[in-house]
Amino acid sequence: MLDQPSLAPSLAPWAAHPSESRGRVWEEPSHAYRDEFQRDRDRIIHSSAFRRLVYKTQVFVNHEGDLYRTRATHSLEVSQIGRTVARALGLNEHLTEAICLAHDLGHTPFGHAGQDTLNACMRDYGGFEHNLQSLRVVDELEEKYAEFPGLNLTFETREGILKHCSARNAVALGDIGKRFLERTQPGLEAQLADLVDAIAYNNHDVDDGLRSGLIELDDIRNVHLFRDQFDAVSAAYPGIEERRLIHETVRRMINVVVTDVIDQTRRNLEDAQPDSIDAARAAGRRLVGFSEDIAEQHVELKQFLRRGLYQHYRVLRATRKAQRVLKDLFEAFFADVQLLPPVYADNARDFEAREGLAGRARAIADYLAGMTDRFAIAESRRVFEPGEPG
Repeated sequence: MLDQPSLAPSLAPWAAHPSESRGRVWEEPSHAYRDEFQRDRDRIIHSSAFRRLVYKTQVFVNHEGDLYRTRATHSLEVSQIGRTVARALGLNEHLTEAICLAHDLGHTPFGHAGQDTLNACMRDYGGFEHNLQSLRVVDELEEKYAEFPGLNLTFETREGILKHCSARNAVALGDIGKRFLERTQPGLEAQLADLVDAIAYNNHDVDDGLRSGLIELDDIRNVHLFRDQFDAVSAAYPGIEERRLIHETVRRMINVVVTDVIDQTRRNLEDAQPDSIDAARAAGRRLVGFSEDIAEQHVELKQFLRRGLYQHYRVLRATRKAQRVLKDLFEAFFADVQLLPPVYADNARDFEAREGLAGRARAIADYLAGMTDRFAIAESRRVFEPGEPG
């Protein structure tokens, strides 16, 4: 049998080396041809939760159009950007890709509107946060393997999935939550995945917003990051059709910010001189980041999108409908778990036996968070509309 090729020579000292991983909750033998982070990535891609991302949306509800980004396409775009930056910085591409592909596994249907609604429903029962739910998906809810629950991912991938965490939840999570109590940073691959997530959704929401007509071209030309690239493309290609002009502009916007991340992070690493992933975690600040100028431009873009897209009346109308669907379903199931499909009703009873009403609520939140947009709409009809089959 051929020896497995080692990734170590191509990795920087501050990268996550698979041979030095903190391991998995359930110990497993190593694989002959794949390192630990490759296995994580493959398990994520083969998970049921990842397949459901195809029908979970970012801003637009699933039925509003076939060309808008979904959580699946967003995750792939985040992964693509993340791999590019990781390679340039000597970081572990497989780990970066695994985190990027898994970061939205716990997201609700209907984007952030769904998360806000579930969090409100769960306020008296521990709340709901999609990063914690993503960790819950890979640790517990996926049911595929004979020898352990969940996907049994490495510590490093799980660390990257858990971007935010309250002190109360950090205590309950044990080792994976320690950094939130000790105020240390995650590994650089996790820092990178967090940042490129923002790069991807900000820039691609520009594309979707313009495509939908919710963002006006004249308005976004007041945003520096867009205007600079738009003017450059217009000058280089006079008379180019608008669709291609916008795509080329967004493409260049991404290139500008990604190049800036690489350059600024290199400067940060040169200053900090971490000699290991643990040294990077203990650096006292995030080492993966923008320069001050690009950070300001990215914030300006984000603020524009909040005003011009996320608070657009058509988006808000869809948001209110989505919130009503999830709120009504949660209240109906909480009042009578027999309305749930049998396996989920059994889960709710089991959870309640162990944890009281908070357990019942958590089981219902698991069911709702796992829904796609179209399944949630269909389930609402089945539960509430006369004449619909149950």
